[in-house]
Amino acid sequence: MSVDTTVTTAVPIAVRVTLADAVSQSLTMAARGLLRIKHNPQLLFDVIILPIVFTVMFSSIFGGAIAGDVVGYLPILIPGVLVQVVLAASVTTGVQLREDMDKGVFDRFTSLPIARIAPLAGSLLSDMVRYVVGTTITIIVGLIMGYRPASVIGTIGACLLVVVVAFALSWVFALMGVLMDKASTVQGVSMLVLMPLTFMSNALVPVTTMPGWMQAFAHVNPVSHLVSAVRQMTDGRFGAEIAWSLLGAACVLAVVAPLTLRVYMRRT
Repeated sequence: MSVDTTVTTAVPIAVRVTLADAVSQSLTMAARGLLRIKHNPQLLFDVIILPIVFTVMFSSIFGGAIAGDVVGYLPILIPGVLVQVVLAASVTTGVQLREDMDKGVFDRFTSLPIARIAPLAGSLLSDMVRYVVGTTITIIVGLIMGYRPASVIGTIGACLLVVVVAFALSWVFALMGVLMDKASTVQGVSMLVLMPLTFMSNALVPVTTMPGWMQAFAHVNPVSHLVSAVRQMTDGRFGAEIAWSLLGAACVLAVVAPLTLRVYMRRT
């Protein structure tokens, strides 16, 4: 009598995910991220404390020298702090992504019949809430200190513009998160890149006070264009700087987002 020793192995069935499914699953993952913020409010620490510290500190240091007093300096400072705080918050996106990957969170998601992009996109979408909190706190602190924007609608639009640009930039730091092996490395390299961009700009002081070589960099610095766009919008004006900022965000998304997805899928 012959014995059949053939072993049957289970073959995973490929699940076809449509675009609508991918969007829905990404929003579900974003809701998961919001629940994480709800259960751990410390994740909002930076976007709550940094606007207060930056506004009070920079207005006290530069206010008298640049504008003669603190209140006169606030129309220059608040848009700059608004951009600085939210862009700094986008760094945390890459850091948290690396921490989740180290903990094996994304490995568990790969076993689910969902779009591969959903966990990554959901994480980045949920962090937009942090950006909204950062912009809101910055404006509130400015109002308490005497800041009075000329246009309420323009100010709301400026906050939305900063959130959109920060979301685009978060893909850059997400790429660092999937490329680098440690969360501390992601944070260190990200801040090393972001700090020259934010401080060597028109965010805090007039560009004319800088050395010549730094002025040249500040004029082409995308952060300077974003700060100028925010100042225009809070004054009720809408100029070319807004279009340049949106175009820059679109270019970052078009180039970095597909690259981040490719590296992410290879690493998970």
